[in-house]
Amino acid sequence: MTAATRHRYVVTDPAILSGEPIIEGTRTPVRAIVELWRQGLPAEEIPSHLPHLTPAQTFDALSYYSDHMEEINGYIERNAIPDHLISVSQ
Repeated sequence: MTAATRHRYVVTDPAILSGEPIIEGTRTPVRAIVELWRQGLPAEEIPSHLPHLTPAQTFDALSYYSDHMEEINGYIERNAIPDHLISVSQ
């Protein structure tokens, strides 16, 4: 069952990503948007990399992050790929 948050486009659903905050109508977690933004991608350009999202959804996800940094940073840490599993091709 989807649960609304105080943010228009951000919801939680225990059946999707174990209840991690996502963009409504998608399986895109807020953390995915935040990670792109933290890598230096301007918020306005994120929908060109995730074309199923609108600018409003993107900005709402970043607003959610601003209000819930500790929570989202926890999801980012728990889902990070360990360095030893990342191979670099040369």
